Amino acid sequence: MRRLPKLILAKDLSILGGDSKRLSMDAKAGKLVRIRHGVYVDAPQWQKLESWERYALNIEAAAECLAAPTIFSHHSAASIHGIPTILRHQPVHALTTYAGGGRSRAGVKRHFVVKGSERAQEVKGFLVTDRTRTVLDIAASVPFAEAIVPIDFLLNKKRNSQPVTKDQLLDGIRGTYSKAADRRITAAINFGAGNSGSPGESYARALMHVVGFEMPQLQYAVNTTKGTVYTDYYWKEVGLVGEFDGREKYMKPEYLKGRTPSQVVIEEKDREDAIRATGRRVFRLVWSDLTVSKLERALEAAGVPRRRRASAGHANS
Repeated sequence: MRRLPKLILAKDLSILGGDSKRLSMDAKAGKLVRIRHGVYVDAPQWQKLESWERYALNIEAAAECLAAPTIFSHHSAASIHGIPTILRHQPVHALTTYAGGGRSRAGVKRHFVVKGSERAQEVKGFLVTDRTRTVLDIAASVPFAEAIVPIDFLLNKKRNSQPVTKDQLLDGIRGTYSKAADRRITAAINFGAGNSGSPGESYARALMHVVGFEMPQLQYAVNTTKGTVYTDYYWKEVGLVGEFDGREKYMKPEYLKGRTPSQVVIEEKDREDAIRATGRRVFRLVWSDLTVSKLERALEAAGVPRRRRASAGHANS
């Protein structure tokens, strides 16, 4: 993640003797963006941010405004930990020991927990639920395909420095969730894979399962004239390779590895040509394909074999 712009706080300006009303005027003029009451950010910088970066700033803004020390949870804790999730306009999530909790207020959704069961730790100056509890809480509260994204990440030894096992995740469920949530979380953990290459690959694979297609092999090695190529998805029985084109590989330094985006595009084209030269077919998916209806059409057009017919109505539509 790039360095985020600094927040501009009305309370700090007042303490220094400045005119905090000026901030409101600048926001109306389009120079600033008001994130929440009394918290602003430079408008041009805000416009350049990705959705997950804006979400991170919203968490920081909430931390500045909440009166008591706050334990962030769910997607908010995941953001602070650096665990990828599907956001979908998520509010800021935090825990509360107040029995009347669980309601949203000023963009913060409170989740009730019994006092003493919070399992909090400090990360980057924020109090957050630990990584295992964070991912389990998400899996208990979102549709199946969305739950797979953070689970795959925690299981992956290459994508994070502190991988966990499925047994460790399953152990974290005990005595914490309802029976229904327990079943949902367990199903997601059992489906999780430790060799998915990106959030988009994980989400697409889970949606494939939801709509009834056969599961591919992940990171399948194809020997080509340009060397061994590892594919995102492979259906051996039909000789079909699936590749997911996420924006990460064209934007983030850890994927670019010193290359320019245009160099990556050329390398991807050469890579695909080398796979096709082995007699295999190749199709590509992008983020805009990842709705149930679009993905189903794309997979059928590519010839991906079905496990079963899709049922009517999906949690991830």
